[in-house]
Parts: sequence; structure tokens; C-alpha cells
Amino acid sequence: MKVCRRCLYTDLHPLGLVIEGEGICSGCRVHEEKDRLDWAARWELLEKLVDGYRCASGENYDCVVPVSGARDSFFIVHTVKKRLGLNPLLVTYNKHYNTAVGIRNLARLRTLMDCDIMTQVIDPDRVKRITRATFRRWASIYWHCLAGQTVFPVQIAVKMKIPLIIWGHHQGLDQVGMFSHLDEVEMTRRHRRNHDLFRQEAEALVHDHDFVRPADVHPYRYPLDEEIAAVGVRGIYLGNYMRWDTKAQHEAMMDIYDYEAVPQTRTFDTYNDLDCWMHSDLHDYIKWAKWGYGRATDHAVRELRFGRLSREKARAVAQEYEAKPSANADVFLDWIGMTQNGFEFILDQHRNKNIWERDGHHGPWRHSAKWREAQAAAKMEPNRLEITKTPCEFRVRKSQAICDQEDKFILVGKGEYLPAAECPSLSL
Repeated sequence: MKVCRRCLYTDLHPLGLVIEGEGICSGCRVHEEKDRLDWAARWELLEKLVDGYRCASGENYDCVVPVSGARDSFFIVHTVKKRLGLNPLLVTYNKHYNTAVGIRNLARLRTLMDCDIMTQVIDPDRVKRITRATFRRWASIYWHCLAGQTVFPVQIAVKMKIPLIIWGHHQGLDQVGMFSHLDEVEMTRRHRRNHDLFRQEAEALVHDHDFVRPADVHPYRYPLDEEIAAVGVRGIYLGNYMRWDTKAQHEAMMDIYDYEAVPQTRTFDTYNDLDCWMHSDLHDYIKWAKWGYGRATDHAVRELRFGRLSREKARAVAQEYEAKPSANADVFLDWIGMTQNGFEFILDQHRNKNIWERDGHHGPWRHSAKWREAQAAAKMEPNRLEITKTPCEFRVRKSQAICDQEDKFILVGKGEYLPAAECPSLSL
């Protein structure tokens, strides 16, 4: 096991990170492109690309844009509609783990942007059967979310004959340097299968043991290659043409659209994934148990690479948040019908033994000797990044006079909105 001498990632990263001879990881190397590329020229490439997809008759949409009540949805739609001048059809997959904040943010997005939106809501019983199966097989409670949000936009593009899908950024490029920005990588079935769906198509979930039927997985099936080719569907990433910085983007969009940002259980980032009870909570605890790190490390690495955190501060913040237990595990267990002991039993079977060890069968888990040795060996002084003088703070904005329900998921909500109040920022 090796640890990057600049950031916090190891070469056991599930997306496939490479650490080169100088001890710097592929993710850090590709991040250097953000300060080297001519982004004005790359924006011109994007403008020329999308011009060919405008619907001259106005009888159809120019593109499909996947959105949610969090992530960079406001920035993406603002860029597509206000800057590129396109007429997008927004699409969203209902995660079932919805928060009231996320529902309000999504309602505000579609209202202020004046866009049409299509939402996919799968039968909750079907989602529960699938989630029991994916947790047993891969210790994933988020498979249905990943599968749904990566296929529903493609299904709609094929069905409505809209050949262009515009996504935000490519996770594999940003985190581990899977590609260069210059590769201009696009959406593929292969990447979805190999990195989102544990190298399995949705059909592989059908099994009598889990009571998953063919009809259950039908909404998650990717369109056939010939169906995609007949329409000419392609999916591009804005992050290949813009200097992607989610923190700066959120803060610029909040100044314009006044949406909410709230603290989360297991990370300091108040902007991303706040629409989901589970993502930065139980889902992240599972990720930490399987891979030895969680979302706080992802976010700390991002801030470190942008020069807003030192490596020491990034490590300390990540360790602080990743030591926290899930705050909402009981909500999920009640929803899925599972005991805490049953949950932990299945999760322990999926721990990476290169990262974790324990004494006997019932002792507490701890980081392995191999993991500790690799961390100690990562000498980073020659590779230290210069820290900017900009304080690393994350805003907190909450709608006034709204009492959110805190004891169960919200399947469908109205998205009532009141002006957001500025609260003390979360400073690192």
C-alpha cells in the first residue's frame, strides 16, 4: 500500500488511483491542469459543441440535464440556460432518502430557472427489495440511487429523441485522475457498470434468494446500444471545459439564488449531498468501513488540492469527521426492516482486510499494521502545496420559520420556501 505524498489518498482507492515515482498520485497530477489549461479557449470549444444541438424549430428541448436538490445543480442549470442559452429538460431520480432541505432546494431550482422537469419515483417496495439485495452482495445501500440517477437521463434522452445530455463533472477525473481534461471523456455504459454498479448490469440482481424480479430492475436497465445510436445520444461533462471548483461555484450561486446549505453528519462540506439523509451519514459510514476513508477525506483532499487546507489540517479534519457514528442509521434500519446486529454482520464481511484488522472474531476493528506503516512512510515535505490566504469556510443557510420532520425519509414533498437566513459559517 502507498499513500500520496501530496494528498491523503492511497493506491487502494476504489476508483483506481495510481501513485507515480515521485510519490504523487494521478488525481493530484490531473488537478494541476486546472491551473495550466487555457479555460477561455476550452469554453469556446464547449460553445461550438452545443451549438450543433440547438433545436431550431423550438419543438423539442436542446438537451437533458440531470439535477437534484444538492451537488452543483444550480451552477449546472445556470451555465446551461443563462450562459449557453440552451433550453434544457431537467430530470431527477427520486432517491427515497430525501431531506426537506433537498426538496426545497429542488423546488427553488425548477421555479427560478423556469425549466420543465421530469421526476422518476420507483415503487418503495421495489426499491427496498433491491436495496436488501445490494447491501447483502456489496454492502451498498446507495446502489439504486447510483443506478437510477445515471440511467434515467439516458432513458429520457432516447425516449424523447434529445441527443445531448449535459452532466457536471466526472468523478473519476476529479478524484483520481482517471482521465485528463483534454481527453474530453463522455458518458459511457461501461463506466457506469464498472464504477457505479460494482461491475454488474442491473439484470444481475434478479435472484430468488433476494426476491428481486425482472420487473424490479427494469427501471434501472440501460437502453440498448442501437437505441442510443438511433438518436445519437451523447453525454458531455462541463468539467472538461470549465475550471471546476464546487465550493466557489456554490457560493456564487447562493448569492444569486438564495438556496440552503446545512451541516452534515460526517463531513464539513455544507453544500453537497444535503438532499439525502444517507449519503454523508450511513452510506458514508459504510464507505469508511469498507475502504478506510469517507467523504470528509474526499472533501479535504479537494480543498487541499485547491490550496485552501494544509495536508496536516486536511488529515485532522477528515479524521475528526470520520470518527463520528451515523446519526440516522435507525431511520434506515426501520425503513428497510433490519436490525443493527444484522447490519453490522453483513458490513463486516465486506471490510477490506488490507485496511482493517481485529483480535479474534468479536474484537473492535482498527486500522491494519500495513495501513499504519503506509501512512507513516508518506513523506510529503518536498511536495507541499502553497496554501492560499483565503479562509476555508463553508456557509450555512437555512430557511426561516420551517420545522423539518427529522424521523423519517420524505418520498414526495411540496418544497415550501421562505427566504434563507445566513447562519455562522463552518470554519476549518
